[in-house]
Amino acid sequence: MRELVAAIIGLNSRLNGLVWGPAMIAFMMLAGLYFTVGTGFFQFSRFRLWISETLFAIFRDKTVRDKRDPHTISQFQALSTALAGTIGTGNIVGVATAIVAGGTGAIFWMWVSAFVGMMTKFAENVLGNYYRYKDKKGAWVGGPMVYIERGLHCRWLAVLFALFCTVASFGIGNMTQANSIAGALTSSFSVSPLSIGILVALLAGLVILGGVRRIASVTEKFVPFAALFYIAGGLAILVINRQRIPEALSSIFTGAFSLRAAGGGAGGYAMMHAVRFGVARGIFSNEAGLGSSVIVNSASNVKEPVRQGMWGIFEVFADTIVMCTITALVILSSGALSDGKDGAALSIAAFSEGLGEFGSLFVSLAITCFAFATILGWAYYGERAVEYLFGRKSVFLYKLVYICMTCVGCVADLKLVWSISDTFNGLMAVPNLIAILLLSGKVFSLTKEYLARRQGMRR
Repeated sequence: MRELVAAIIGLNSRLNGLVWGPAMIAFMMLAGLYFTVGTGFFQFSRFRLWISETLFAIFRDKTVRDKRDPHTISQFQALSTALAGTIGTGNIVGVATAIVAGGTGAIFWMWVSAFVGMMTKFAENVLGNYYRYKDKKGAWVGGPMVYIERGLHCRWLAVLFALFCTVASFGIGNMTQANSIAGALTSSFSVSPLSIGILVALLAGLVILGGVRRIASVTEKFVPFAALFYIAGGLAILVINRQRIPEALSSIFTGAFSLRAAGGGAGGYAMMHAVRFGVARGIFSNEAGLGSSVIVNSASNVKEPVRQGMWGIFEVFADTIVMCTITALVILSSGALSDGKDGAALSIAAFSEGLGEFGSLFVSLAITCFAFATILGWAYYGERAVEYLFGRKSVFLYKLVYICMTCVGCVADLKLVWSISDTFNGLMAVPNLIAILLLSGKVFSLTKEYLARRQGMRR
């Protein structure tokens, strides 16, 4: 048995080195840059458009919250569920790890990778909406496996993505998140991990067994509240530390081009070796390039592919530019970095600097909320991947196993699971990036047609 485990560890280590190595990371960055240039720097030149069609539309456009169609979810529900899968422990623990491993300049490269990643996610959502189809019950079916098969006519590549997604859902989307919840609550409330595991499994089961509409209904209420709770706490500390913010920003920009920052990693998806570990543990923070969130975005009531693409831009903006930046500035303005702590301990120390004894509880609650939301979001991703591979009858069994594994995640030692999850999470990007690059012509043509129609309507 020990020899088998050792062999698995060795094989996974080699695969992980390839999947998260410099070549793959550069490939992901260049893919985002390719779509940025190909769309005329859409995320910058069309900022007013996409922010109006997403954030402002939530309050202005009733169709964004329209839930009348029993076979779809609203655009706001799709956004909330996608953010549920992306806003995770990486926003708290991953950022802290990136700073320790790559220096303060790693945050600058996080921003760079997020800005180009916006267009990777834009492309994914455009293709997901364009190639989706309705099943026998009238529900939308979409995701990378769909546009790979229907756009590239390459089923074996689609099957590979679905397999990687299924495995990743149990690891990075489930067990590791449950383990983070157990660790956070045990340290704050001295509750046994088993008790936490049973409770998390029961709560997750109540939501997951209700299908995508129940998941979406919960996430549209839970995720915005959790995000605003964290943002409010972070901003409160930044107000307290406001005099140190200029120094923190200066250290980010000056450190961005130092040898340590360049060697440590380029941020949101990790540009080099050290930061890649923090970003990988946070599920790339925003998942741009992985294709996972496309699965739920394809189920929304949006009829225009490019508009769905703009929701992808906003997801990256909210997750990385807003949430991760707040965490970074809290850490850098608190002075906690000099204490030699890392990961969750560093974030707790930073928040405790401003919130006192409540800081530890605040971070524990934030980790719990974000991790639970991730469990819900990834349950749907895995469900769709399993249905694609084995048919609708296999979904219920998958849900039962998924729910049970949340309990296992709370009580088990997950060092190997973390490592294997990192690998399969990264492997998802391989077939997805190949597909969106080969289908990039469709992304560019749909974008041009959409902008031309808008221009014509104005005239």
